Amino acid sequence: MSAVRLGAIGAGWWATSNHFPLFAARKDVELVGVCGRGPGLEDIRAQFGFDFATEDADELLAADIDAVVISTPHDLHHPLAAQALDRGLHVLCEKPMTLRADQAWDLADRAERAGTVFLVPYGWNYKPFTVAAKQMLDGGRIGQIQYVLCHMASPTRGLFGSDPTHMLARWNSDTAPNPTTWSSPEHGGGYAHGQVTHSSALLFWLTGLRAATVAGRVSNAGAAVDLFDAGVVRFDNGALGTLSGAATLADGDRYQVDIRLFGTEGVLMIDAERERVSLSRYDGQREDIPIAPEEGDYECLVPPARFIDLITGASQENNSDAAVAARSVELIDALLRSSAAEGRETPVH
Repeated sequence: MSAVRLGAIGAGWWATSNHFPLFAARKDVELVGVCGRGPGLEDIRAQFGFDFATEDADELLAADIDAVVISTPHDLHHPLAAQALDRGLHVLCEKPMTLRADQAWDLADRAERAGTVFLVPYGWNYKPFTVAAKQMLDGGRIGQIQYVLCHMASPTRGLFGSDPTHMLARWNSDTAPNPTTWSSPEHGGGYAHGQVTHSSALLFWLTGLRAATVAGRVSNAGAAVDLFDAGVVRFDNGALGTLSGAATLADGDRYQVDIRLFGTEGVLMIDAERERVSLSRYDGQREDIPIAPEEGDYECLVPPARFIDLITGASQENNSDAAVAARSVELIDALLRSSAAEGRETPVH
């Protein structure tokens, strides 16, 4: 097909430091319009080569585009993505896809009806070692999953506490993260929506599980939003699990993403920090997946590229579609509701 005509809603820190440079470098993408706010919008338009800039999302969505990238504050994802899907557009929507379970499944339904590509850019879902781990699971190497451990920790104290200095240095960005996105409870700030979304979406893509109930607690530790999250989860297949997250690794420490899956035939351990995928079967078989140094570090280069490849037909593999993203949203939504109810076991769906 001809070049994908792309529009963008949201022109802040993550869009300008990650998405826009990737799309601008592709010959099969035409950057049509960018929607954002602030006096620097025209500079962003010129820097990346968009045809026009606007502060009106309706104008952007009404333009002659094939696809849209939504990188706004979390609470705006649902209405904007819904409008885009109803117009028949392909959508790359930042994580978390929405803040509420009903909104997430609404987008999943709209995406299915539209028949267009919907991708949420979870970087770890596209790593070679996680793809290899999924192949093991799809091949039945550990049997039926009975117990799950899903843990994530990251050096994001400043991000959720309104001091983005470390994030600016890490991503070589000139644009600061918007505090209303990350550290404001009214707009869905906090570690669960901001980071546990990664580990839980990886878990659901790898396993195909869906959470049924959760008993959760969160702690703000003096911040305006949650910095620590913990939950005991029951899954639809009867498996038990634990979900945990912590925002307070020291700046410069490697991100921790640790998923351990215990099944009827063996155990699979996936560890991004120590860079290992290790299978131990009860029949004595052992297998370790070789992982290149630093492959476990987080980056989000593949998902935007995969979005375009899915549209053009160059790829058929969407590792973070609307259903995967919705399972993450519904679990985090229920965990936060459970914590507000003093840890009461809460239905997820």
